[in-house]
Amino acid sequence: MTTEPKIRIKETVATENVEDSRAPLLDHLYELRSRLIYSILAIILGFAICLFFVRPIFDLLVLPFESAIANVSADLIKDGQPGLEGDLIYTQVLEFFFVKLKLALFGGIILAFPVIAYQVYRFVAPGLYKNERGAFLPYLILSPLLFIAGASMVFFYIFPFVLEFGLRQQQAFANGATVSLLPKVSEYLGLATTMFLAFGLSFQLPIVLSLLGRAGIVSSSALKKGRRYAVVGIAAFAAFVTPPDPITQIALGSAIYLLYEISIISVRLIEKKRDKDD
Repeated sequence: MTTEPKIRIKETVATENVEDSRAPLLDHLYELRSRLIYSILAIILGFAICLFFVRPIFDLLVLPFESAIANVSADLIKDGQPGLEGDLIYTQVLEFFFVKLKLALFGGIILAFPVIAYQVYRFVAPGLYKNERGAFLPYLILSPLLFIAGASMVFFYIFPFVLEFGLRQQQAFANGATVSLLPKVSEYLGLATTMFLAFGLSFQLPIVLSLLGRAGIVSSSALKKGRRYAVVGIAAFAAFVTPPDPITQIALGSAIYLLYEISIISVRLIEKKRDKDD
């Protein structure tokens, strides 16, 4: 008779513990949902804005192609051959229309990137100490800058070189027939946006590894020991996200490996500062 109240008390305490642990989880899920909604709304707003500027965005992305056409045509004219026209074609009625929508979405994601990064910070910040929040903020500033650096590398160096190399493969036969390039606008812009995103996201590697190092998940010694595995992973990633040509793959792989070495230095500096504080 005396054991029943004790059993009931234990059951009540266990139930309360379960409810207490469930409530914070639901709060985190609600918070995550609200942050995702804000991020999606930012992308939709950016998409709507970019719809009015599709033509300037298109003209900007075509600049590397025009530059490559001009360089190849200048060399052909010096050799007494006609220059290249450099037209982009589309073979389906609504193809160019959907290309414009994809361009607007691409621009909307880029415009919404600061908002998305801020929502990530707002979701993570409650679980950080005050000094950790201050250490997290510089990464939010460096992240878009590194993305711009990666996209600029593609825009000014990698993409024009790849295009110029491809255009120089055109040739004429003795009977007058020619092998000429007629790029589709969807394929060209798909290649351009893929390369911009691949290089821009790859340049986030120092930030990701530095945050992992600050959290104590990775160490500089572990990154040094994992160089051989990193090289294999970088090569596989570069082969997967870039066109099937060795030039672009080598360029992206070399850039990522350089960023990997910079990440080792960054993590090492973080460890030294942590040891000094301890």
